[in-house]
Amino acid sequence: MLRLRRALSWSIDFALVASVAALLAVLTFHRLTALVTDVPSLATKGGLDLVTSRGDVIGASEHLGLSLWDKVVLDVEEAFGALVVGAFLYQWACLALLGRTLGKGLLGLRVTPRLPRHALRRAAVTTVADVAVYALACVLLIEGQFGLSVLVWAIAVLLFLVNALSVALPGRRSLADRVAGTSVLGAFQRAQANPMGEVPQG
Repeated sequence: MLRLRRALSWSIDFALVASVAALLAVLTFHRLTALVTDVPSLATKGGLDLVTSRGDVIGASEHLGLSLWDKVVLDVEEAFGALVVGAFLYQWACLALLGRTLGKGLLGLRVTPRLPRHALRRAAVTTVADVAVYALACVLLIEGQFGLSVLVWAIAVLLFLVNALSVALPGRRSLADRVAGTSVLGAFQRAQANPMGEVPQG
């Protein structure tokens, strides 16, 4: 039952992250549209490049195209960066202040112990496993590093599975829990430390 509640709570939290990703995608699309449709600015820049090209028209047009592409790539990379930072801040703030994310709160779960260092480590691992490595794979793909992007994508899938499936192991703790030294308990369940200092789950 606890595993099902954890899965549902993760789904709620991930839906929030996905909503932020969708919002960032819309904002980035508008930024790119504004960039491409800014014809006067592009015409002025293209004209200046052409005047200073000393007759190298092809080189001037290539420079303009590359400059525009670099701005597009930068906008997309900034969106991925904002998504990773947003996901981390959500996890960290919720765990540090409340001891639970929105999903865990709705499903009657809490993370223990609720200490800043535990919240920081757990938020970092959760963000890396759920968002950050995927974002890196996408950025590498945009940068033209196809082979490296596929490798990082495979690592992202593996890391996600290790984090999620480790809940099925004895102790029922995810990779994030094991790294952070935390456990996920029912809202009214008492945590008792064992001789090794770990907090088991019921």
